[in-house]
Amino acid sequence: MSATDTVALPAPARQEARPRPRREWPARLRRILPGLLFCVTMAVAWELLARTKQSPQVPDLAEVWSEVTRLLVGGMALEQVGITLWRISLGGVAGFAVAVLLGLAAARSKLFNSFIQPAVVLGLTVPGLVWALLCVIWFGVGLATPVVSIILGIAPPLLVTISQGLRAVDAELTEMAQVFRFSRWARIRYVLLPSIVPFLLGGVRLAFSLAWKVIVLVELFGLSDGVGYQLNSEFSAQNVAGVLAWTLIFWVVMAAIEFGVMQGLENRLTRWRREARP
Repeated sequence: MSATDTVALPAPARQEARPRPRREWPARLRRILPGLLFCVTMAVAWELLARTKQSPQVPDLAEVWSEVTRLLVGGMALEQVGITLWRISLGGVAGFAVAVLLGLAAARSKLFNSFIQPAVVLGLTVPGLVWALLCVIWFGVGLATPVVSIILGIAPPLLVTISQGLRAVDAELTEMAQVFRFSRWARIRYVLLPSIVPFLLGGVRLAFSLAWKVIVLVELFGLSDGVGYQLNSEFSAQNVAGVLAWTLIFWVVMAAIEFGVMQGLENRLTRWRREARP
């Protein structure tokens, strides 16, 4: 090779563009801001209504906040909410277990499904107030009263949700699992559970909301503590601000459970699903 010959040098490799860091906060703000805007709108509307009415039956935000502060500083709110949540947890877990067992049996056997339908219809139509009154009469003041009331109140709608979820499992996936000779545990883990997880999560949310409504009635009529009992006490004293304060405190707790626990669990368990946009 002569001195005048040129050697072709390889072109410099193109630098790959580094992926920009994902901007998490704007997306989160887009999800949070509409809810915050709704809360602010409701607060402003309530304040305008209170100033227009000028009535003790419609206290303004300052009065309600004063009651909330009193309950939080005194420690009563934390104690009573904890008691109510404990009862809801016991009754909710027991009701969910009953609904899962009966829902599995109803999905696997048409005969059992037909046999249990009258009980399901009865449970769906009877108000929670009736179950609360009957359990207070049957069991008196004790832990069995709220637990049994919640089971009777949430089991029927949960059973319907779970049985529908089991029937919605894709038949082709079930046949594929049989062709590839999946074990029973593999069928449950890779076919059944991913298909019914959205139904189970929807059922848990439904059960939680129904259990709260039932437990308030039970505590109002037959118990001597809990949020329902405190609401009844404030109502007897004609303290509308106190009623609103207890409602607001428990609503905040329920919202924290929904957005902090339930939605995070749902996003984690259903992250494989593609969300269709209408």
